[in-house]
Amino acid sequence: MEELTHFNTQGRACMVDVTGKAVTYRTAAARGEVHMNRGTLEKISEGAIRKGDVLAVAQVAGVQAAKHTWELIPMCHPLPLTGIDIRFALLEDPCRVEITAQVTCAGVTGVEMEALTAVSAAALTVYDMCKAVQKDMRIEHIRLLSKSGGKSGDYRIKE
Repeated sequence: MEELTHFNTQGRACMVDVTGKAVTYRTAAARGEVHMNRGTLEKISEGAIRKGDVLAVAQVAGVQAAKHTWELIPMCHPLPLTGIDIRFALLEDPCRVEITAQVTCAGVTGVEMEALTAVSAAALTVYDMCKAVQKDMRIEHIRLLSKSGGKSGDYRIKE
């Protein structure tokens, strides 16, 4: 287990100083799911949700969330993101919207939190857009799929 770095000499939380770190190309991918009933999934697919195009709004929410992660997660650094891609899959058995975010940057710290935040905000937006149709939807399985770059090297989930 690697030593935690987000504590100062008094044992209080701090944002890690990354001043001396080298700029490297970094990527991260994350995924999550919004589970729902078949009728709700069909309404999303048909564009029949009264609030509008669910996936278009969720995509914008995911992009905005990735760009603003540093404002939401206290110890995250503001990063010069160079790419954010949010993708959706409408899947049955079980019925769900699967959300995948890919984030890239050339920077001194990783973009894992940005990818996870993008998926989370997109999932919350799907819920918000559809809650009038179904209140018991479930947001599940938000996880990091992979990351590359930086001192700690590459990671890929074992699914």
